Amino acid sequence: MIKVSSGTNSSIHSVGIYRATNLIPNSAIVEKIDSSDEWIQQRTGIESRRFADKNISVVDMGTAAAKQALQRAGVGAEQVDLIILASISYPHQTPSGASGIAANIGANKAAAFDLSAACAGFAYGVGLASDLIRCGTTKYVLVIGSEKLSDFTNPTDRATAFIFSDGAGAVLIGPSDEPGIGPTAWGSDSDQRDAITMSSWLNFKDNPAPANTITWPDIIQEGQKVFRWAVFSVSKVGTKAMELAGIKPADLRAFVPHQANLRIIESMAKDMKLSSDILIADDIRTNGNTSAASIPLAMDALLESQPELHGHLALIIGYGAGLAYAAQVVKLPPKPDSY
Repeated sequence: MIKVSSGTNSSIHSVGIYRATNLIPNSAIVEKIDSSDEWIQQRTGIESRRFADKNISVVDMGTAAAKQALQRAGVGAEQVDLIILASISYPHQTPSGASGIAANIGANKAAAFDLSAACAGFAYGVGLASDLIRCGTTKYVLVIGSEKLSDFTNPTDRATAFIFSDGAGAVLIGPSDEPGIGPTAWGSDSDQRDAITMSSWLNFKDNPAPANTITWPDIIQEGQKVFRWAVFSVSKVGTKAMELAGIKPADLRAFVPHQANLRIIESMAKDMKLSSDILIADDIRTNGNTSAASIPLAMDALLESQPELHGHLALIIGYGAGLAYAAQVVKLPPKPDSY
């Protein structure tokens, strides 16, 4: 059993998703970046990614995922106290994307805010939701990761064009008889925050067209620097999360990390000495890197393919720009009546 401090126990009641409709194979990407399908797969494990239609927004995708999570849990939108949207691709400073989702699903009185922790955002949100339930501030929280990274990816950038994807995932977190979410191991290596960046919107204000030579604020990444950091640092966060929860690697049935790179995922599993029979999410193969949405999307895919995992322990880890990271041991949600 997961070990936690006193207070109301919390758990993940359900997961819901939205997968963007346009499946983009590597073959559609490689010409603009002078690369190959083989090169991309060898270095990242990515075979394809998904892009949303132009008229589909971060809020639209988050709304769909939230509705599915509520439906699977059998909980009404009016029962939701808080909505947390983790995203770096919601293109408005205010009002929040979370408030748009709240309005769309009928949770009009719920507290709502956006969270910017990039690929660690979902795990940050899970930790916040669990602690707010534990202290009695909230009862039901929707934690949503929703990203439309195709809007912020330069299709000619050889370092990023093949990585990022669109989609959304949501979990409903609420009270439970037993602890279902362990303490959060989190932090950041902020001295390396320049490894993943986006330029400022103010650059456009200060450099008006036609003289403007400032590029759109696409994601810029130092791939090798991020890879080395993730391989050598992030597994320690997972180990700490297990220690905080009083869980040993042998107690886990699944590992659901942020879907950044298959080589990173495999390296982390080895460093943490996870059992060879543990099931590891590899949604990145066909759906690319969806930043804050990747963990719930990968969780849903793993549960759909391996339904025996419902109700068992999993380790989740998010890590990305900042360089931010967070991890928890969680009990995977119970099997819904229908998928």
